[in-house]
Amino acid sequence: MQIFEKEDVEANAIGKLTPEKRLVLRFKGTKVADLDMQFLFTPPKSIKTATFETVSLKEPAFPEPKNLTTILLQLLSAPNIASKESVIRGYDHEVKGNTTLKPLQGEYAGPNDASIIKPLNNSWKGVSTSCGMNPNYGKIDSYWMAASAIDEAIRNNVAVGGQRIALLDNFVWGNPEKPERLGSLVRACEACYDIATTYKTPFVSGKDSLYNESPLGPVTPTLLITAVGIVPDIRLAVSMDLKAPGNLLYIVGKTYNELGGSEYYKLKGFLGKSVPKVHANQAKKIFTALTKAIQKGAIKACHDLSEGGLAIAASEMALASGLGAELNLKKLPCADVKRDDFALFSESNSRFLVEVNPKDKVAFEGFMKGKAFAEIGKVTGDLRLIIKGLKGTIEIDVPVEDLGAAWKQTLSSGEA
Repeated sequence: MQIFEKEDVEANAIGKLTPEKRLVLRFKGTKVADLDMQFLFTPPKSIKTATFETVSLKEPAFPEPKNLTTILLQLLSAPNIASKESVIRGYDHEVKGNTTLKPLQGEYAGPNDASIIKPLNNSWKGVSTSCGMNPNYGKIDSYWMAASAIDEAIRNNVAVGGQRIALLDNFVWGNPEKPERLGSLVRACEACYDIATTYKTPFVSGKDSLYNESPLGPVTPTLLITAVGIVPDIRLAVSMDLKAPGNLLYIVGKTYNELGGSEYYKLKGFLGKSVPKVHANQAKKIFTALTKAIQKGAIKACHDLSEGGLAIAASEMALASGLGAELNLKKLPCADVKRDDFALFSESNSRFLVEVNPKDKVAFEGFMKGKAFAEIGKVTGDLRLIIKGLKGTIEIDVPVEDLGAAWKQTLSSGEA
């Protein structure tokens, strides 16, 4: 009691342990409860029915747009992609002054994949935190929605140098008393088990919010995954902004015709059904190789490909740094991707856009040997993003200044 009084915390003794295995509660001398402890710890079992419903969807058919530069700028302004700077600046992400890699990175504050803090004064180790979420995938298949969220959170962490990654889950779902709602929840939980065990990333905590329904129906099945990793040496951490003209740009990971639930389809007014899948065994090898390359200093910048795909990742890296980039899709590692818009905006999982100094080319390619990767461009000082399509023709040519303006306008606080 002296300790509590010293800390100015109220505390009172309200009971005692007894040899009788009963819980007895009294209020002002009156016994208000007397329960057998075994009864309290043997509640009735709840048995529910889960049904798995396949949503009847189809892939949209529409001609490839002639002006992909306009599409790119529209996607950069989409709410799920646009800058969240007005929100980030309103939250103190530098508590204790030990944030070493911040949410916004580069001279022009681009969107970093993860943040790193240095919690110990006597150690160069850091803690990296990242997230992954795409509710739109949940409209198609809750299993692959959950799998994609895990993959995104992990690859965001890997992109900055995170290792020994652990996960937290946050479910937002409808009424699990209804068989089809419970069925989709079970599918998501199966994905959590399958992907996390393959990646060896344990779930250490989490939270769920169920029964989210109204007369209009349930919320879209949604899972937010948070990944927490250890950065062995924060001095080797990697950010997403481009570093220097003349450096090489590589894409790591394979691109598929997977645009179901994508921001590109959404922009066009479609949902689709080709939800991105996770090829976990191949992805694990990519993550391991990237981690080794970062530890050896062979990577100057790294950015994961998520909402909006390759074109958005390249745009964000450029607008963050104020440098330009030239890309050529002819060498893109892809599976049956025949259209430039699909190659640019596919949201296939487990992919990265990586900047490498030419002197580290051999070392980097050595780490990536046997993985899906290709050198597809370079950093320039021209302050333009130029992307040649699958047939070698220029499909996107836009000033970096325009990329930044489109990205920042949607959720701007109104300040100059």
